[in-house]
Amino acid sequence: MSAPVSQEELPILESVINIRNRLNLLKKDRGEYIKASDVNTLYQAVIKQVRKLNDVRQDDVVYNNRLDTLLADVFNLLSLFFLTIGKTKEAPATYSQLASMRQILEHMNESAIYNESDLKPFHRRLNDLRNIIRNDAETGKHPEAMTKLLERQLNECESLLRSLQESLAVLDVELVPIHERLIGIRRKLVALAAKDGPHKQELKPFQEELRKIDSKRVDGKFMGPGGTVPASQAICSSLLEDCFDIVQEIRAQEESKHVPQTLKPIHERLSQLRAELDGLALTHRWSLRETDLFNYSLSLQEIDNMRVDGKFVDTEGNQPGGQYVLLYLLRRCYGVIYRLLSSSEPVSEELIPISNKLSTVKKCLNEVLKYGGPFSPRDLYPYQLALYQIDQMRKDGKFVGADGSVPEGQGIVMAHLNECHELVEMLKENLEEPEEEDDYGEDDEEDEEEYNEDGSESEAA
Repeated sequence: MSAPVSQEELPILESVINIRNRLNLLKKDRGEYIKASDVNTLYQAVIKQVRKLNDVRQDDVVYNNRLDTLLADVFNLLSLFFLTIGKTKEAPATYSQLASMRQILEHMNESAIYNESDLKPFHRRLNDLRNIIRNDAETGKHPEAMTKLLERQLNECESLLRSLQESLAVLDVELVPIHERLIGIRRKLVALAAKDGPHKQELKPFQEELRKIDSKRVDGKFMGPGGTVPASQAICSSLLEDCFDIVQEIRAQEESKHVPQTLKPIHERLSQLRAELDGLALTHRWSLRETDLFNYSLSLQEIDNMRVDGKFVDTEGNQPGGQYVLLYLLRRCYGVIYRLLSSSEPVSEELIPISNKLSTVKKCLNEVLKYGGPFSPRDLYPYQLALYQIDQMRKDGKFVGADGSVPEGQGIVMAHLNECHELVEMLKENLEEPEEEDDYGEDDEEDEEEYNEDGSESEAA
């Protein structure tokens, strides 16, 4: 339970609530693009309150009250705004990515279902984020209070990742192939459990493979070369038993046909969130505003906080079946949000339509070039027109926002535009040779004769 807010912190709490309300209003406004100046104003207002908070708090005390929770939400939302306006390479934009990564790593640690290849992308991403934060700290681009907060978040993620790495280090090399295979089977089983419909035929191959793996054990232990007993038996054995448990749960669900009634509302909510997030993953280039992910994150956190000792419980405190399905859906949603945040391009929301149009034109031009010519000028006209229209949007060589500002992402958009122009020039080299003028004249005369014979030309006159 969070501690009460002290009298000294109450004015700060009121200010932060006001800032959050302003952020929410800005997030809901779909009538116009988000302006970098508006985001920066709110960002500076938050930093001002953080400095005040640091003045009234002791450095060696860990605080956890309503103000801390609210600040976490505000920083998360601000981070999404930075992504929306294309400032993906600035320190504040990393906050939401670190928060999302920490949630996934905590779930991986809880489930113990991961392997070396699962951890590598997190290592790479953390290095990228650390470079962004370090660069901003060294240049003084953002206040020290902000960079310290982000470094603390980063260190927490690295500590979690290190812990996961160390738990894999104890795995004997002889058991790595079995461990990898069991991880793969378990993931497929959980995905199968979340699907609707009968699974008897799909389940059978997994059962057979699990039995084969189980048959390799002697007296309950996996054996190495020469009859040796490799270390870290417990990891693989518990994973194998877990897979058998999931198989039994799927079979039980086949009989009951659905998730227990007491967990039905959670299942329906998670299924809805997953469907919406999967839809965003497909259309994010055209329709996603990163701030839209804030509400999804909050909903998932609320559902996650309903668990007791890692399990969902009913009103009587019991732990019904169907846990694997709910956890699969929950973790799948967290994963989609993380991927969407990580794939955010450093292009402002205002330039996204132009960037998308250029990407489409470039793709079409590449396809045309792939299949070869010859081409007529008419074939290239639609692409040239599209590029001309985009060129006309520039002022002094730059794309300018509605308020006269220069949105982020100029370099990327210009690179797309130049590449499209280069492709058009390449296609022009394959243009058809124009026919002789005499031929055109003969054709015209023949056409006139046909019209006269038909009589339609004279009637029209």
